[in-house]
Amino acid sequence: MRILLIGANGTIGQAVATVLGSRHEVISASRTKSKFSVDISQPDSIRAMLKAVGPIDAVVSAAGQAKFAPLANLSDADFQFCLENKLMGQVNLARLALAQVRDGGSITLTSGVLSHSPMPGSAAISLVNSGLEGFVRAAALEAPRGIRVNVVSPPWVTETLLAYKMDPAGGRLASDVAGLYAQSVEGRATGTVLEFPRQ
Repeated sequence: MRILLIGANGTIGQAVATVLGSRHEVISASRTKSKFSVDISQPDSIRAMLKAVGPIDAVVSAAGQAKFAPLANLSDADFQFCLENKLMGQVNLARLALAQVRDGGSITLTSGVLSHSPMPGSAAISLVNSGLEGFVRAAALEAPRGIRVNVVSPPWVTETLLAYKMDPAGGRLASDVAGLYAQSVEGRATGTVLEFPRQ
């Protein structure tokens, strides 16, 4: 398969590239340091990247920024940033990629554990994660030509927790999380939120 991976330089993106790259052609794209550059908050940037990449069998998004801060401190601009980046960035990627994904291909987006297990400071992130999951369930009903649409909801990633000097207990290794993306790309599920069993 020819797979376009957005966010290939991130912790999860690198792990996904390793897992899928062992058996497929993975085309990396990110804001920096990739053959193909893209800013998913800008639809024209997505269009330009897709045109440059050409036909693909799958799209995987491990990208999307959002603001973590107490609700009282989140500004209008903070919410707009989250909506334009993690939510609409991935929504636009999915809808624009539909025309370029081959018959029977797949599109995989990324939400996160805060969609169903919020915590203080996660209001904006929980909002966009939940929105992505709702979008995928609906988009899968209308995707043409047998294209499947799923979303991976990663738990806290061990490497990220360690990087922020947080307790890694309860985290999952990025290599384990990458397996969820492989299930989406190589499996048959559609309209599904792929996640580890909740504890």
